Amino acid sequence: MDNAQVFSIANSLAALSWVALAVAPARTWRIIRYAVPGLLAVAYIWYIVPGMRGGEGGFDSLANVMKLFTREEAVLAGWIHYLAFDLFVGTWETEDALGRGVSRFLLVPCLALTFMFGPAGLLMYFLVRQTGKGRSEPLTV
Repeated sequence: MDNAQVFSIANSLAALSWVALAVAPARTWRIIRYAVPGLLAVAYIWYIVPGMRGGEGGFDSLANVMKLFTREEAVLAGWIHYLAFDLFVGTWETEDALGRGVSRFLLVPCLALTFMFGPAGLLMYFLVRQTGKGRSEPLTV
């Protein structure tokens, strides 16, 4: 399977999972929370190892980080990293919202923003949950 096919499969799997978070019953969320990010994590490991092998760069400057991602496998691994972590955060938001009584009407825009812009969606969810039930409770994962 070539890198473009893996990219397409990973994107499709993540997109279907996000739709399920927005509309599926709660019993499916655990599968989305663990199984899908787990599969993406395996793909990440598969691609990050050859993607970083023999490459230049490092984590000490922006220029060096850019050098790390000059190989196609490294970029694919980086994208899969985003997909897995954002989806995990989205499942946490969904389960947290259910436990706090936050309506799906308020949750779905947060999920959409988390899907597209990760940390911005998480921030929006933090703001939404402060206006709902349980605002004095500490954050839990």
